Amino acid sequence: MGLVPTMGALHAGHMSLVSLARQKCQSVALTIFVNPTQFGPNEDFSAYPRPLELDLKRCAEAGVDLVFTPSVSAMYPADASTAIRVGRLAEVLCGAYRPGHFDGVATVVAKLFHILPADMAYFGEKDYQQLTVIRRMVRDLDMDIQVVGCPTVREEDGLAMSSRNVYLSPAQRRQATVLSHALFLARDRILAGQRNADAIVAEVRAAILEAGPSQIDYVQIVDPDTLESLKHVDRPSRICLAVRIGSTRLIDNVPVP
Repeated sequence: MGLVPTMGALHAGHMSLVSLARQKCQSVALTIFVNPTQFGPNEDFSAYPRPLELDLKRCAEAGVDLVFTPSVSAMYPADASTAIRVGRLAEVLCGAYRPGHFDGVATVVAKLFHILPADMAYFGEKDYQQLTVIRRMVRDLDMDIQVVGCPTVREEDGLAMSSRNVYLSPAQRRQATVLSHALFLARDRILAGQRNADAIVAEVRAAILEAGPSQIDYVQIVDPDTLESLKHVDRPSRICLAVRIGSTRLIDNVPVP
């Protein structure tokens, strides 16, 4: 069985995970659960889109065999007191701006792995830190499941698909394309021989700020396994960013071979 954990508001990126799972597995299960423990007190838990009927239709059309849509009370009894603490991987990149977020992610994914025992679980590389955290949890806790990272799916103009893209106004949506363009420019700089991470990051930040009003949480070039920030790009890496355009926080990354 293949498992595709999601928070719903399904788009082509999610459905690409289903497609990859169907290629390898005899059956595919998908979960839809907006997990409260991974949202901070001032984040968008209440506003997060929940188009359940449309999601179920998409799952049926894609050949998903089982959709699991638990309530919050089913997943978290009122007196629940046990959680997973991730450690260093959860304290960098997005973790520095969203304390507790990845502990909440790891806890709910561990629960889903126990509720729906699967052979393989599919996650998108767009949420690369999440994918890294889950891989480490599976390794550290000896979970008998293979975690499969799947390529980021992008709109035609390069913007990484995300359920939060619906928050963007038309002007903000056009502005947001600078994120992927800047990332691919940075990748090309590295492949052309630039090794100074600070210089590459400065160029990415300048391109983002030139495109319009925004707040950059971070732009970093990191080791793909440890997520430690690199100063000299002398190995395979990931260029990662998180940027707020208006009130919408967008994340993206590209690999550098």
